[in-house]
Amino acid sequence: MGNAENCYHCGLPVPAGGGWHVEIDNAPRAMCCAGCQAVAQAIVANNLTDYYRHRDALPESQREAMPQALQELGLFDHPEVQKNFVRPVGEHEREAALILEGITCAACVWLNEAHIARQPGVTAVDINYATRRARVRWDENVTKLSALLEAIQAIGYRAHPYDVTRSELLAQKERRTAQWRLFVAGFGMMQVMMYALPVYLAAGDMTFDIEQLMRWASLLLTLPVMAYSSAPFFANAWRDLRFKRVGMDVPVALGIGSAFAASVWATLMATGEVYFDSVTMFVFFLLTGRYLEMMARQKAARGVEELARALPAFAERLPQWPEREGERVAVVDLAAGDHVLVRPGEVIPGDGAVIDGASSSDESLLTGESRPRAKQIGDVVIGGSVNVASPLVVRLSSVGEATRLASIRRLMEQAAAEKPALVQMADRIAFHFVWVLLLLAAATGLYWLNVQPDQALWVFVAVLVVSCPCALSLATPTALTVATGALAREGVLVTRGHAIETLARASHWIFDKTGTLTVGRPTVVDHTLATPADGAASFALVRALERASEHPLGRALLEKVGAGETASAALAANRETASVTGLRAVTGQGIEAQLNGGQVRIGTPAFVAELHGLTMPPTMSGWLQAGDTVVALGDTTGWLAWFRIADALRPGAAVALGAMRAQGLKLTILSGDAPETVAAVAAELGIDDFHGGMTPEGKHAYLSAMQAGGETVAMVGDGVNDAPVLAQAHVSIAMGGGTDLARGQADVILLSDDLAHLVRGAALARRALSIIRQNLGWSFAYNITAIPLAMAGWVTPWMAGIGMSASSLLVVMNALRLQKKRVG
Repeated sequence: MGNAENCYHCGLPVPAGGGWHVEIDNAPRAMCCAGCQAVAQAIVANNLTDYYRHRDALPESQREAMPQALQELGLFDHPEVQKNFVRPVGEHEREAALILEGITCAACVWLNEAHIARQPGVTAVDINYATRRARVRWDENVTKLSALLEAIQAIGYRAHPYDVTRSELLAQKERRTAQWRLFVAGFGMMQVMMYALPVYLAAGDMTFDIEQLMRWASLLLTLPVMAYSSAPFFANAWRDLRFKRVGMDVPVALGIGSAFAASVWATLMATGEVYFDSVTMFVFFLLTGRYLEMMARQKAARGVEELARALPAFAERLPQWPEREGERVAVVDLAAGDHVLVRPGEVIPGDGAVIDGASSSDESLLTGESRPRAKQIGDVVIGGSVNVASPLVVRLSSVGEATRLASIRRLMEQAAAEKPALVQMADRIAFHFVWVLLLLAAATGLYWLNVQPDQALWVFVAVLVVSCPCALSLATPTALTVATGALAREGVLVTRGHAIETLARASHWIFDKTGTLTVGRPTVVDHTLATPADGAASFALVRALERASEHPLGRALLEKVGAGETASAALAANRETASVTGLRAVTGQGIEAQLNGGQVRIGTPAFVAELHGLTMPPTMSGWLQAGDTVVALGDTTGWLAWFRIADALRPGAAVALGAMRAQGLKLTILSGDAPETVAAVAAELGIDDFHGGMTPEGKHAYLSAMQAGGETVAMVGDGVNDAPVLAQAHVSIAMGGGTDLARGQADVILLSDDLAHLVRGAALARRALSIIRQNLGWSFAYNITAIPLAMAGWVTPWMAGIGMSASSLLVVMNALRLQKKRVG
């Protein structure tokens, strides 16, 4: 394939005196440059010389001049390359975020999922039709990522590591190609109509030779439309048939191909009807619909990708802080511990704390909270938020994939990749629908061939193209994709695929108290010691028992007991409690341990009273009745101390819950706090159904009873105590400040900690479910109506093309209504 004048590798001319050669198949082969020489030597060294023997075309560019296998083996398996789109999910399991080229219908999604799932070592694969995003998990001890990418390419698709820049480049490429195909189809359609119209107007009065001239001119003008504009339909159909699948492009290609073939035959034989005008018109209308659908789909995907675009590309690092001389560096080169200068209007490049300056930050993209938050020295800032007022110096604590922004993005990707039951149902119906359509078209064609042969072909084509399983496949995933982005802008992060549907159906809402209905920052406002002289020892014992606690009450106690002591008293008390052993947390009750051979407890008064059987003093009962929380400390001999802890109601909680009651939703409070405390909070919020002193098992049993009664239960909680109940609920919502365990169990995370956003999020979920029903209803109604009309001969091929395109476009545009905020 090469000669003395052209490069054996890429085909470009070899410059005079170049002198680059590589021995291939025992013969020296001329190369045009050192780059081609290096690539060719790599191909030979890796025993891939068969590439030259079997290739049927030269590479499109030098970038593509290396076999794909060699590129991927040397690139995509490298840890440094994988760090931006691959994450560990187990000891040997890895998960990659990919974007796929070539997806045109639900059958493409099915084919890729089925093919990838059959590869050795693959443990999970999910592909989102609306965004073309794929999530693939594999065991790295069994297979490599490069092998999976090769497997995808083997069935005619291309997979790329997902990042927002590549995603936008691929989207631009897709738009540009679609525009050119649409232009060629439109231009061809107009020119063909110029020749077809005189024939129609002549109504048989045109001479034979002039009519044949018109036919041949129409044929020549239709050829570019068939060869270029229609090429994807035929390529996709052939790919589907090769793998024994029937996708949406099969009936389209069959319809276009049969009409064009019949028209060519009629032109060659100089007899019969031609349909060049209908063919070009149908291709134009179909491409127009797909182009508009693609634009709407990309708009929906960009809404979800806003978070990925939040971080800046560059930042100003201060390497010699406190000197203010900075250097401009790429954000990917920042590390934890770096100091960065963030000017007003700039985006904070990572999570960290303010060490100099005072300003405010706009965190609306991350939390849905529109008001900027004041930031002073010591305050935490979130990567992706915008510095509003004055310069800040920030010491970074997390960068890149370790930031809160990256965690949010991963959870959104997880939700987008999962397939809810509605999507799976629509995909199954669409898959079988195409087979039914082909049978109906064949039966219709045979019927008309016997009844009215001259009409049989165009009726057959109309039946093939008028149906729209694409609308059925797009109806649900597009609406869910748009809803996920819209919810994120409200500070409601969806982490599971089923969450939006279930959130919309939830009829009974259960709330935890601490950290959910209250702000979650309790403080000790009073305390009483059984023996005042033992204060230092009691405080040291609290420190020993609560030192590893993540519970808000535990943190409040540590703040209290860590101050107000002399150094000598604290030292003596710490020595006394050094022998605390057997520390054990009793979920929902408190903590117990062994001290000097005896048992000690801290927690609810009832939990502590089990050790000694004494009643609580009247003063403590008064604290409970006032709505505060009482934490007791004691051992087997009696009470040691009591702590009164207050936690203010979350601002706006009463209004938010009032709005939910007005919508007819049932509201319940389940809490491990004392019944008197829970009753006071419930009274302030206007909730009639409340239960205090509940263990996690009690909460689980209550929730299970509600589910058994037919209720769709949503659980809103925060903290370790809530994790089992969150897992049990139909849909679980964790507050953004909750523990990692609670967030890991939750289907939805309320990033803003504002319950008003949750109310708006639930309303948006109900709108999304309504739009999904509208889309599915329209898809079924359209097909049930259009197909019989086409079978009856009342729909021409060009009308069928308009109907099919409009049907797909309608469901996408209907879904995009979710991006508009409703007033009030």
